[in-house]
Amino acid sequence: MDYMTLKEASEKWGVTTRWINYLCTAGRIPGAVKMGTVWLIPKGSDKPADRRRKNK
Repeated sequence: MDYMTLKEASEKWGVTTRWINYLCTAGRIPGAVKMGTVWLIPKGSDKPADRRRKNK
């Protein structure tokens, strides 16, 4: 499986690396794994929905 880093995911999804880190820690990105101190996110992953906002 091909992975991307927090920085690559943040550029792809248009959010900060800190927010991606939070999503990984909370288990909101399926397939994300932590190797040492680095989160690896599957390249085909979609950006999780922001639960702070309601979709109409």
